[in-house]
Amino acid sequence: MPESAESTELVEITSEAELRELLGHPMPRAVAKERVALHERDREWLALSPFCLIATAGADGTCDVSPKGDPPGFTFVLDDTTIAIPDRPGNRRVDGFRNVLANPHVGLIYLVPGRNETLRINGRARLVREAPFFDEMIVKEHRPQLALIVEIEQIFFHCAKAFLRSSLWKPETWNPDALPSHARIVKSVQQTEETLEELERYYGAEYAAKLYQSVPRHTT
Repeated sequence: MPESAESTELVEITSEAELRELLGHPMPRAVAKERVALHERDREWLALSPFCLIATAGADGTCDVSPKGDPPGFTFVLDDTTIAIPDRPGNRRVDGFRNVLANPHVGLIYLVPGRNETLRINGRARLVREAPFFDEMIVKEHRPQLALIVEIEQIFFHCAKAFLRSSLWKPETWNPDALPSHARIVKSVQQTEETLEELERYYGAEYAAKLYQSVPRHTT
């Protein structure tokens, strides 16, 4: 019988030396793959990627990971060491953007559907509310109100192990209906003024139809 969580002693790792003793050191190829500028292959990947994750941390260390998605190639390449990511209408929490204002360091992971590798970019970010390239970021008549500019400090391709282990892209492993609808999840985890029926309607066809429509800002 497995021991209960209460009777199992936690053995914490508190130093890099302990970590290395347990896991060892990376292969030379894993260390040498880091680059500081875009390669032609990186540009190809960005041109085909419709989705990325942006990791940020505030001045107090509070972390956030925010997904960004648009048609493939939504990330605008300014030059070999600089990219820009348009912002689209959302819930206006701007957790990641507030972090960037306090701490510019960001980490990005770019996915291409069906591919098990990912492209990772680490660098320093800043927010801009206007730039000449905004006109090239228009999607469904939506011109972004701001963009995140990232100056690349480190870039490399990440291996496929996590995606292979998870079988992420294999439809036969998918079971989305095992979970309740998003409206039911929202209703169960937070207090809302809307009824379940209203939430179901909002997160249905109405939600998809307004992906590029800005919601009026509250002024009070």
